[in-house]
Amino acid sequence: MGSQEVLGQAARLASSGLLTQVLFRGITFVLNAFILRFLSKEIVGIVNVRLTLLYSTISFLAREAFRRACLSGRSQRDWPQTLNLLWLTVPLGGFWSVLLGWVWLHWLEVPDPSAVPHYGTGVVLFSLAAVVELLGEPFWVLAQAHLFIRLKVTAESLAVILKSTLTACLVLCWPHWGLSIFSLAQLSYAVALLLCYVIYFAKLLGSPESARQHNLPVSSMMDVLPSLTGSGAFVNWDEAKLTWSFFQQSFLKQILTEGERYVMTFLNVLSFGDQGVYDVVNNLGSLVARLLFQPIEESFYVFFAKVLQREKRATLQKQEDLAVAAMVLESLLKLALLAGLTITVFGFAYSQLALDMYGGAMLSSGSGPALLRSYCVYVLLLAINGVTECFTFAAMSKEEVDRYNVRMLALSCTFLVFSYLLTRWCGSVGFIWANCLNMGARIAQSLSFIHRYHRHSPHRPLAGLLLSPMLLGAFALSGGITSVSEVYLCCEQGWPARLAHVAVGALCLVVTLGMAFLTETRLIHFLRTQLGVCRPAEKAR
Repeated sequence: MGSQEVLGQAARLASSGLLTQVLFRGITFVLNAFILRFLSKEIVGIVNVRLTLLYSTISFLAREAFRRACLSGRSQRDWPQTLNLLWLTVPLGGFWSVLLGWVWLHWLEVPDPSAVPHYGTGVVLFSLAAVVELLGEPFWVLAQAHLFIRLKVTAESLAVILKSTLTACLVLCWPHWGLSIFSLAQLSYAVALLLCYVIYFAKLLGSPESARQHNLPVSSMMDVLPSLTGSGAFVNWDEAKLTWSFFQQSFLKQILTEGERYVMTFLNVLSFGDQGVYDVVNNLGSLVARLLFQPIEESFYVFFAKVLQREKRATLQKQEDLAVAAMVLESLLKLALLAGLTITVFGFAYSQLALDMYGGAMLSSGSGPALLRSYCVYVLLLAINGVTECFTFAAMSKEEVDRYNVRMLALSCTFLVFSYLLTRWCGSVGFIWANCLNMGARIAQSLSFIHRYHRHSPHRPLAGLLLSPMLLGAFALSGGITSVSEVYLCCEQGWPARLAHVAVGALCLVVTLGMAFLTETRLIHFLRTQLGVCRPAEKAR
């Protein structure tokens, strides 16, 4: 498969992932606004911070390293050994669920049962849901490796719709169930996701012609289960070693990604109610970032991993593939920078209005607006980091991954210290500024690697971080105009003034995007030629 074909498939996977995220985040957005009017912020804080942290920690530690290792490289692999390795995620997930579940039940502060009922049930069911989802990991990797676009979109969409519908019904009918509502909904999400993958592959592998058409390495459902291989080795030890390297990195990355939740959970720097407000603002601030950046990062990691050979320097790569990879990286950096700057510039002037419309005075008063404005800065760094790490992790050799892990360990410790100190100093806003410092350090690490990687090649993908002076001027002018508009038109002046404030922002946004369209012609060409392509033969997937 040529690099251009892989690029086209990765772009379609990113587009489909974007649609999934739009559905997922859109439903979650509406659901949270609904829940805030029926349940206390203490329950929201326990669910969205503590129990979600338990679920994500089990899932991340059990599968992230396996996913990265088993999706790396372009060479032919022994798929039975790879599948055997992937099944190890299930007992590993069981181990983490028992260990972390015990910590959540016996080490952490237990909320007042009268205010937050059924906490123990919540811990058990969230842990069980994580293990259930891990049962589908071999199917997920097979689908990703063969770019089954519709499967991922359909499975996640159905699971999200089921979870959201069940949550809304239970909140309306039995709000006194407390955490049991969200626990049952999370378990239903995991079961639905697993069933979608199992049913799809059972149907696909039940037809030998379809299996051959998709060039699958398995011919029946029994082939997906753990088995002894012809080589005598249960797993490929090179993949296993790479998995171990990624596991060390994943452990550190999880601390960095969810660091503020760990600090809130283990150090009790905020009350459960304040945690609820922080998490709602955090989800609102990250909505656009996750909608756009997460599908791009996941899909183009697969692209870079397939196009570049991990153990070879840039000068030893196939030059045609290297040129395509450099062009894609430059375009993605430009896209991330433009999207991040747009969110940062316009988010400052519209944070208070957005919070007031979303959750009322509970969010728009107090620390809410300052939290969301700070998060707008974080989104810019988050966007750039997602793209740079996407390339870096796909191109690093095993030795470079190991060295990177050592730096990540120091970074993790520093981040946790800054999170604690800044939170003590300036409240929940300190979490976001600690994240900004952490993300800036991670970006510096990745930029250094990308520069060294392309140093002896004719390609300079980091040019994607440079914008024209005219476009920068448009951003600066829009930021100034919308800030003045907020002072005079928002947010205590009534709805006519608010609508005028929105109109001012819309006009500035149109002018800024128009300037981007005129000055960033290479990016526009990339978006038109790649993200808009879909061949009929591949629509069947």
